[in-house]
Amino acid sequence: MSNPFALARFKRLMLPIAASFVLASLVGCEKGGEPAATGEAAAGKGAEAPAATKPAPSTAPVAPPQFASDPKGLLDARLPLEESSAGWVRLFDGVSLFGWEIAAPANWRVEDGAIVVDEGPAGLLCTSVPWKDYELKLEIRADAATNSGVFLRTPLVPQDPAVECYEVNVAPPDNPFPTGGLVKRQKATTEPKLKVGDWNEYELRMVGDSLTIRINGEEVLQYTDPSPLAIGRIGLQHNSGAVAFRNIRVRPVGATPLITPDLAAWKQYPEMEGKFAINEDGLLRVTGGRGQLESNASFGDFVLLAEAKTASDKLNSGIFFRCIPGETMNGYECQISNGIVDGDPLRPVDCGTGGIFRRQDARIVAAQDGEWFSMLLVAHGPQIAAWVNGVQVTDWRDTREPDPNPRNGLRLEPGTLMIQAHDPTTDLVFRQVAVAELSPAKGE
Repeated sequence: MSNPFALARFKRLMLPIAASFVLASLVGCEKGGEPAATGEAAAGKGAEAPAATKPAPSTAPVAPPQFASDPKGLLDARLPLEESSAGWVRLFDGVSLFGWEIAAPANWRVEDGAIVVDEGPAGLLCTSVPWKDYELKLEIRADAATNSGVFLRTPLVPQDPAVECYEVNVAPPDNPFPTGGLVKRQKATTEPKLKVGDWNEYELRMVGDSLTIRINGEEVLQYTDPSPLAIGRIGLQHNSGAVAFRNIRVRPVGATPLITPDLAAWKQYPEMEGKFAINEDGLLRVTGGRGQLESNASFGDFVLLAEAKTASDKLNSGIFFRCIPGETMNGYECQISNGIVDGDPLRPVDCGTGGIFRRQDARIVAAQDGEWFSMLLVAHGPQIAAWVNGVQVTDWRDTREPDPNPRNGLRLEPGTLMIQAHDPTTDLVFRQVAVAELSPAKGE
């Protein structure tokens, strides 16, 4: 078969990309949310692309340039509801590097629905947010001599995989840790049956101190770490040779359900107009005017999975987080609003479902009124990301100065969750809201 990473093809592809890279750095990459309220500090509306001629420092992430998206490609990347409601989301949408950060300026790019790389300095392409306990599925295609890998619970620039991360190696048989082994930790106990030069399926389960690796359906390694790492990014490595990655999906595990028949995990505000009640189908129904349902517990860094359905068109609600307890919806808001302008899903009417209200609009409205949709929200430090129906719609970093009031600045303190009743037209149901806490990551 022909080599898909030929140098001539790379040069031909990179010329227009470099031009777009400069354009993105000049005009910005994502349409921002609506203006902040009076008195609020200005906030970033999305990661700006760096100038193409300025190499990034080796210790700082580089946000890949974001180009105008084809809505069909993004909407086609949505997952079936039975998968997304179980928590599965795509880390790679098949058309862009949205949600990733480049640690070293190798020639990372999207080609034929895959992330490919074959030249440049060794380093990682990492998720912008960290993950703790999860299942990860992806396909990898590598040349016979390629040295690459998948990094778990990693910093952006790891120095020693023996202590800083878990490196699932992709390497030839003569490597000290051939494909399927953990570099500097443990070799694969079963030699994987690989299709050299073709796509191979990897399934990685990272929970607590345990990592299980399956390749093409066969378990090749079970590893238990006596000093387990708590949290970190997911990274794809370029070391040497050509490698491609596609169908990259992750499912967080270990979330605690918060919706129960007695709503014991929540505080209600009967003096407010909004109504929150469990209906005859066991669903949380939200109706009426302005109101809030507030969690008893506070959360700082977390992953949240929700599943909801609006009853009619153009309804508005949201999930607030890191709220100041007891105050009226004083927190960050992950919006629920499926309205679009002139039938264009790239143009939300009001921030868009999964957008961070007044901070960053959803880059596409991936849910529809009257239909069940899933929403996965990750908040870690200043970085916030959201997926709707399995497609990432938001990747925002709060660059404001720290402030205990999230309306005025970056709030890192734990706070409550709040489900919003927006106005008298509000009418929606939640089938699930579940949360798993994330512990702080060193050096992140």
